[in-house]
Amino acid sequence: MLSRRTIRLGFWLVFWREVGWLRRRPFLLGLTTIVPLAQMVFLVAIFSAGLATRLPIAVLDLDGSDLSHTIIRMVNATPDTAVAVRVGDLAEGRGMILSEKVHGLLMLPQNLQRDVFAGRRPEVVFFYNTQTMTTGNLTVRGVNAAVPAAAAGIQLSLRSEQGEPLEIAKADLQPIPVQTHALFNPALNYVYFLLTALIPAVLQVVMVTTGAYSVGLDVETPHRLRILRVLGGGLWPAMAGKILPYLVLFMLVLGISDTVLITGFGLPLRGHSWLLIIAGLLFVLSCLLLGALLAVFLKSTASGVSIGALLAAPAFGFMGIGFPRLGMNTFAYDWGALLPGTWYLIARVDQTVRGTPVDLSWKPLVVLLIFTVGLGGMLAWRLDSARSAAQRTGGPIASPGPGEAHV
Repeated sequence: MLSRRTIRLGFWLVFWREVGWLRRRPFLLGLTTIVPLAQMVFLVAIFSAGLATRLPIAVLDLDGSDLSHTIIRMVNATPDTAVAVRVGDLAEGRGMILSEKVHGLLMLPQNLQRDVFAGRRPEVVFFYNTQTMTTGNLTVRGVNAAVPAAAAGIQLSLRSEQGEPLEIAKADLQPIPVQTHALFNPALNYVYFLLTALIPAVLQVVMVTTGAYSVGLDVETPHRLRILRVLGGGLWPAMAGKILPYLVLFMLVLGISDTVLITGFGLPLRGHSWLLIIAGLLFVLSCLLLGALLAVFLKSTASGVSIGALLAAPAFGFMGIGFPRLGMNTFAYDWGALLPGTWYLIARVDQTVRGTPVDLSWKPLVVLLIFTVGLGGMLAWRLDSARSAAQRTGGPIASPGPGEAHV
């Protein structure tokens, strides 16, 4: 067996060698520092407002009555929509939607006021582009909040004029009132759920490709692998020394992003910070091990980086943020479940926005631990196979010290 002193010296030798590589290789340095920090700044700049408000819409008023003017004012008063322009016909409104000058068109039909006061049910129509789901849904929410409120006000006014008590009229309009409460993100702030998911999703791609690139440089040929083994006093301390610098760097990047979100944008930390740190550590380590495993299996830096990016890049779509995972098909659900980022995001949301108790927070942490142990075990098995192959082809380039054996 290797002595502890040999393992310790080999570990630190490979560690400082890897730090030196970071200084001498601009691509590796940029991939581990500049790219994650730049993407964080870019995403923060995009979502700094927190919530899209005052989205412009167009209005086609075919009635021109006091009621239609009231509806337009109420729609314009909602935080979601702003009446930006009035159009003369549907074709003009459609053209403005297609040119993205407005996000919707509200059409008030002829004889709207007359039909309402006559007890009929005229239709107010809102056209919007469903391809832009976020802006479309926000404008629909604003219109749906304003138009029913205006209609309810008119109905109350008509019933009051007929001598019906106001309380009875209100009860008839809404016999069973519904109280809705948003539990975890009442402000519907995009920073709280979208930005906090985008940063780990992009970082996952960077970490997997970094692990594949760094390890791939040393395992592309049996000769390089033997050099790494001798430098580290064994493959295990050598691999640990290679991965540790990137583990530290990416934990710093993750910590910086969390600090910015919590202190700068008010992201709540309702759970336990130590659970969030453990989840982040397992997330970073498992991503680096996944990239390293790809490099060792494929024995090509370019192939490892390409396949790693291909596996991790679509991860955000399968994390369950934009679309619930329970509604996904089997392929999408399983793809998301096989990536560490999905489980880290669950743990992240649990400890920030939800404030999940400790006894209910164990599942994503256990899954991340299984990822880490499983990927580490597969990497060890593959490295052992590569070591045996290297010894058969060329043998060790240096002999171990007295009483020591190669690992």
